[in-house]
Amino acid sequence: MVKMKRYLILSLVALTVLVSCNKTPKSPYVRKVADYALVTLETPDLSGITDNGKEVLNLYRFIADEVDAIYWEQYYGNKDSLLNGITDPYQKTYAEINYGPWDRFTGKSFVEGYNDCLPGAGFYPADMTLSEFGQWDNPDKNSPYTLIRRNADGSLKTVWYHDEYKQHIDKIVDYLKAAADITIKPSVKEYLLKKAQALESDDYYESALAWLDMDDSKMDLVIGPNEAADDQLLGLKRSYEAFVLLKNQARTEELMKYVSRISEFQQELPGDPQYKTFQPGTGSNIFSCNALYYAGKANAGVKVIALNLPFDADVQRDRGTRTILLENIIKAKYNYIVNPTGKILLDGEAAEHLSSDAFFWNIVFREVAHGLGVKETVNGKGSVENALGSAALTFEEIKANAAGVLMVCNLQNHYDIRNIFTKEDALTTFFASLMRSERFGEGSVLGRSNIIIYNYLYEAGAIQRKASGKYSVDTAKMEQALSDLTALVLKTQATGDIAFATSFEKRYSKRSDSYNEDLMYLGLEKIPADIRFK
Repeated sequence: MVKMKRYLILSLVALTVLVSCNKTPKSPYVRKVADYALVTLETPDLSGITDNGKEVLNLYRFIADEVDAIYWEQYYGNKDSLLNGITDPYQKTYAEINYGPWDRFTGKSFVEGYNDCLPGAGFYPADMTLSEFGQWDNPDKNSPYTLIRRNADGSLKTVWYHDEYKQHIDKIVDYLKAAADITIKPSVKEYLLKKAQALESDDYYESALAWLDMDDSKMDLVIGPNEAADDQLLGLKRSYEAFVLLKNQARTEELMKYVSRISEFQQELPGDPQYKTFQPGTGSNIFSCNALYYAGKANAGVKVIALNLPFDADVQRDRGTRTILLENIIKAKYNYIVNPTGKILLDGEAAEHLSSDAFFWNIVFREVAHGLGVKETVNGKGSVENALGSAALTFEEIKANAAGVLMVCNLQNHYDIRNIFTKEDALTTFFASLMRSERFGEGSVLGRSNIIIYNYLYEAGAIQRKASGKYSVDTAKMEQALSDLTALVLKTQATGDIAFATSFEKRYSKRSDSYNEDLMYLGLEKIPADIRFK
């Protein structure tokens, strides 16, 4: 009996040791990864796509993979050297989400051995000063498509994108030409060949025109160095990205009826007429698509839900822009994030005005607004982008968000869009989306612009946070405040007033203590900040 007891005790001790040895500490990155809800991009219905079209679609995917490889090099460096050095699988997943060792929300390093992300990311030498750049006489330094590097003697030099990433560009060009040979659509063939030339020369004007002319294809490939959001030092250098898209023809036809009103929308913007003299091109179009694949900047951190391209002001003037609504991504973000956020943070009366239709149309006109406003200063300071520097990115996002929902309100006042949802729905859902986007933090252009809008609305009394932590919304005050803010942004852009832009951004771009409490509530309810794809 004694032996039996001793045996049982020893067995229990051994079992305890075994369980203790096998117990793996929970990774601190489990919660960070969970902030990105895992979404499956469902296999699309390709019944209307020819066999040729399916082959083209496969080539688009190969192209996107090469773009992804370029972006890793452009933003961080050697992907494998980073990921192979991380043993925690959740930390590795988080590095893959962020395309580097830096948190996209904060810019802070989360991998040992790395400093925080530089404002200029990988576009400039780490030790380059703004004074040094400003005094450097080089006509190519301001190009969106050059990297700034140092010569052996320490002096600055420019390196064109097509030279730096030639190995990948050559593969992309081969795929583009192969797709051009297969396609039966003349407009698609023209676009693909023009894009190949553009990637080899970093001259994108003709390819942008060809892309806008390609309006009869069921598929779309968006590719190139498009946005400058990663360059928070000077706001000049653009990042590579790619989207592979399938058009919803019926929804596109519904949206296209608004294209003829682009000039009308421009004139209806609030503010002094001298600050909105820009005339958008008449070749604009609006597509509704389902996203099949994201790559490069498009897939890093926060996933965009709509596009308005090209950013080239000359193209916008001469031809216009294409607005693309990514239906399946919009739906996922509303269901996973916007609606749950609104249910938690809005009081009962306001929460009743949350609407998926309102969210969709707010996004439609946010993207339309990117193509409106002013592109060149009115006082000889050059482009808005150059005059405002890194602040240009933030002010452009503020303009698009504020002006976009104002256009929805105007359409609700005058046109048939009001039959889908109410103006109160549009403004309340805008606020819920604002709270969602503010989570992206001060370190990102998107987060910073939404923080500014939140603080501006709060100061204007358009939103009020109750003792319960719930918000009430005064939609009349909100509409007026958004109008005032849009007019202020347009004036700042038109005059290139960088001193005001800098002080305004500094004043309004800090998250409040109240909002930090809101973040805690959202965290407790496990509401994700964004999505990622399987």
